[in-house]
Amino acid sequence: MPPVQSAFRALADPTRRDILVMLRDRDLTIAEVAENFEMTRAAVKKHLTVLSDGGLITTRTRGRARLNTLNPTGIGPVMDWLKYFDMFWDDRLAKLKSEIEKDKT
Repeated sequence: MPPVQSAFRALADPTRRDILVMLRDRDLTIAEVAENFEMTRAAVKKHLTVLSDGGLITTRTRGRARLNTLNPTGIGPVMDWLKYFDMFWDDRLAKLKSEIEKDKT
């Protein structure tokens, strides 16, 4: 799956977006993430796997714990995809402005 599709898949779920916000401040273990939700650790692990597959987090081992870390560059493919539409709308709005100004004269 292309990186942008994996990232969008990861961002599609509100629980995963909440996890990203939590990881903004500090690295967390699966157990620490699970404390914030009414779901099993296994369910949280699945969410973390999707986030990792999407390139939005990284996971490293510290002793017996697995620390999950926000990967700020992981949002890059999504931002690049959105920039395309920024350019599209900038172009469309510039053409509209031009047409409106032409009609005024």
